[in-house]
Amino acid sequence: MNKLLLIILAILLPPIAVFLKNGAGKDLIINIILCFIFYVPGVIHALWLITKK
Repeated sequence: MNKLLLIILAILLPPIAVFLKNGAGKDLIINIILCFIFYVPGVIHALWLITKK
């Protein structure tokens, strides 16, 4: 999947971007919890997962 599209999606809908990049798993659960606590940590977590190798 295009990395630029994933980055844009990570800013708008972080759990969707994490799901598309890593599938359903612990990273998705962590991101959903972070988004419920506060939106910005979820975005940072999603961007970190997408940009790392």
